[in-house]
Amino acid sequence: MSHVLGIVTVTHNSGETLRSFLESVDAASTSTSRRRRVDVVVADNDSRDPSEEAAIATEHGAVFVARRENDGYGSGIDAAMSRLADDVDLVLVSNPDVVLSPSSLDALVDGADRRPGAGSLGPRILDAAGDTYPSARALPSLRTGVGHALLGRLWPANPWSVAYKAERDTDRERTAGWLSGACFLVRRDAYRAVGGFDHAYFMYFEDVDLGARLGRAGWDNVYVPAAVVTHTGAHSTEQNSTVMERVHHESAYLYLSRRYSAWWAAPLRGVLRAGLRARAWWVTRA
Repeated sequence: MSHVLGIVTVTHNSGETLRSFLESVDAASTSTSRRRRVDVVVADNDSRDPSEEAAIATEHGAVFVARRENDGYGSGIDAAMSRLADDVDLVLVSNPDVVLSPSSLDALVDGADRRPGAGSLGPRILDAAGDTYPSARALPSLRTGVGHALLGRLWPANPWSVAYKAERDTDRERTAGWLSGACFLVRRDAYRAVGGFDHAYFMYFEDVDLGARLGRAGWDNVYVPAAVVTHTGAHSTEQNSTVMERVHHESAYLYLSRRYSAWWAAPLRGVLRAGLRARAWWVTRA
């Protein structure tokens, strides 16, 4: 099947990490018989000096979109999406601190062709040490979410974290509740149909929320381990890890409070808010 591909990424003081990402794009689609046009857009979320990112993007033939505010990952992605040509039908959404392995984009596109019901498809994501990161997970329920939040760091092998992360099921192609926003391929019509990323999430859980909405709309989220990428590290978030920990917990509350939004669940939401605030304080204390 013929496709026109787009790649979108968001930078924020990302510097040279962007270069490695863009340098990996050409080899990610290596089949000369299926050579496709691949349009790349880089949206910059108000870097201190975006000239370096702009120069790297231009050097690699990418469109560069300078934004004057850092209003979140989803907002930046949508700003980049808006600059793609109308005929682009599959879009790779990725962090800039990702390196695509040779043929990884081909493998994701092949997955999309095999599975017409897949709205999004995620690769196997390796960390900097070469270990597989559990990037295709179950949707967090109250039980698994709370169990993982309370015990995930103290007892990584607890049954709630194991069920949520599905880290023992990383070698076969399968459906998942959601796919990591660090890198995934999405059908543009499916993304548009569900309204894309919810901009209420500044960072974290926007991918969980997107996976949940795609699922409710009848689309599958599919993990494709034949496609391999390496996530070298959360460059922009490491610059202020304490703030990002707090943002993570705020996003977790936003997601869970919406999932349990009935009037009778108000006491539950109160407990969740208090518990997540306490946990955020604990993990960020000096």
